Amino acid sequence: MDELAQKIYEAFPGKVVRKDLTKRIKEGANVPVYVLEYLLGMYCSSTNEDEINEGIKNVKQILAENYVRPDEAQKIISKIRERGSYTVIDRITVKLNIKEDEYQAEFSNLGIKDVTVSSDDVEKYDRLVCGGIWCIVQMDYFYDENDRSKSPFLIKKLTPIQMPSIDFNVVKNARAKFTDEEWITLILRSTGMEPTQLDDRVKWLHLARLIPLVENNYNLCELGPRGTGKSHIYKEISPNSILVSGARTIGLVGLWDCVAFDEVAGIKFKDQDGVQIMKDYMASGSFARGKEEKNASASMVFVGNINQSVETILKTSHLFEPFPSVMANDSAFFDRMHCYVPGWEIPKYRPEYFTNDYGFITDYFAEVLRELRKVSFADAIDKYFKLGNNLNQRDVIAVKKTVSGLAKLLYPDGNYNKEQIEQILRFALEMRRRVKEQLKKIGGMEFFDVNFSYIDNETFREEFVSVPEQGGGTLIPEGLGKPGHLYTVGKGATGMLGTYKLETQVSAGSGKFTKTGIGNNREAKEAMETAYRYLQANYKNISASIGITETDYLVDIQDLNGIGMTTQLTIQTLIAMCSVALNKPVISSCVILGDLSIGGTMIKVESLADSLQVALSAGAKKVLIPMISASDLPTVPPELISKFQLIFYSSAEDAVYKALGVE
Repeated sequence: MDELAQKIYEAFPGKVVRKDLTKRIKEGANVPVYVLEYLLGMYCSSTNEDEINEGIKNVKQILAENYVRPDEAQKIISKIRERGSYTVIDRITVKLNIKEDEYQAEFSNLGIKDVTVSSDDVEKYDRLVCGGIWCIVQMDYFYDENDRSKSPFLIKKLTPIQMPSIDFNVVKNARAKFTDEEWITLILRSTGMEPTQLDDRVKWLHLARLIPLVENNYNLCELGPRGTGKSHIYKEISPNSILVSGARTIGLVGLWDCVAFDEVAGIKFKDQDGVQIMKDYMASGSFARGKEEKNASASMVFVGNINQSVETILKTSHLFEPFPSVMANDSAFFDRMHCYVPGWEIPKYRPEYFTNDYGFITDYFAEVLRELRKVSFADAIDKYFKLGNNLNQRDVIAVKKTVSGLAKLLYPDGNYNKEQIEQILRFALEMRRRVKEQLKKIGGMEFFDVNFSYIDNETFREEFVSVPEQGGGTLIPEGLGKPGHLYTVGKGATGMLGTYKLETQVSAGSGKFTKTGIGNNREAKEAMETAYRYLQANYKNISASIGITETDYLVDIQDLNGIGMTTQLTIQTLIAMCSVALNKPVISSCVILGDLSIGGTMIKVESLADSLQVALSAGAKKVLIPMISASDLPTVPPELISKFQLIFYSSAEDAVYKALGVE
């Protein structure tokens, strides 16, 4: 036993267990970790190898004799009948039989149902009636000849597998004996992970997964590749959380500390207003049941898989894309997320990532986490820092909740200093900013303020916090492109604004004009043909060297965000054809906004502020804008305008000259 393991064992006698024991037994029994460790805690909480081996023998015997394997259900049923009494370990779900006016249990693995349960048990352990819990059950068998409709199985004693109440002062007093690194090691080993195999960043992302278990009404999202343990915490580590999939009612929040939705793409609602009910609960912590409004403190967790690279998704969509269509573009729903854990930064689990060392007995750990829900450290930052002016009220609440959750996990005794809180605050700001960056893509200018910062109360120094993935590649590369290549921002078929790329080719021919990439979009086709007719009629005003009758043009449109084809393509097509005809590239990092009517009139930019925001996200540094849109500039935040070199044009010819950098 190393020094840290010895320290852990001495600080928490009877409350820790060697996690390799769990692994040894877990491989042969399909029961949650907290069930196994409940038994290991009873028999194997020792440092003496002989006692541990004896304990393992006992636990294995109990599981062999009492844990019900589905394929051996009939054998156990037979034992109950023949012996008249027998103890089983199974998952019990209870329902009220209204006709009989009694509670009846269904045994998950044993496969029997309609077993009478006393009202006292249901009152004491109310989770029996919602989702079910694992129990050790002493069962009797009595067949009544006079009442054959009655189940012959009787519950003599029902003991849920959960810890009795704990003395939280033990945890508070013990925390001072550990360094921050040692305490994080203990927490992560208690979840089954081996911290020495993880870097600091991945350790903190694992800690973030625990926040919904210590913070009331906390909404967390984690999307990432398969095999990174996204749902493990909520399924295996705590009997106080439930992992659900598919269609579920919001009523679960009244009975669990944490409701985790596995595989968000499959979320369905029985009620048409299911998303609205969930939104209301996530914002207020209350939900309606009939005419009565009920309050609950359960946290909501949404986990799911991302099948593409993050770089690809950020270029073409947003990081909430895997959610079902009823949610995927609902900015109000996602604005209620307090934290987005970047699951793609967590490596796929390998055997060495799981610990063999000492950690809390899972059930004890779950009760510690539950005890932490009773306190809040949301004011931990107030003494040292203020939040920047880009954070609105929802952002402030989200950041403070994340700070509170992590501070409780790391410093349950409330003893922390400025540097420690600053580290937590930076992490919290990043987790919320990731949410806000996606909202900006979905909802536009409403969510423009994403430059999150905090201010030191002593030095008044302001520090900004970014998200790592935003530093990736952009849709519009730096430097000059090829002649005939340009970018524009327009409204797609879905009504969302997106970025489009035009690529043009020219060849000797007979005056043909070919359009590709627009599918059967009639309006887009007409917009491009208007540009070609305008060029035929006015090319001499631009340059006599532009070929028309003996030249063929091909213009291809690419929808870079996958939102459907735009119809705002006339001025852009005209500039692209002039660029390729003159063999002169469009100025670097430029987006062309505005449009041209059939009669040659400039058309102003729809939603100028939102269009500029999309252009910024795409990587533009220069923007061509029709002069007619200058009157809309007051609607654009000054800090957004400052990001661009704005170039105004007054006519189609003027637009061509300025786009090609011709004075």
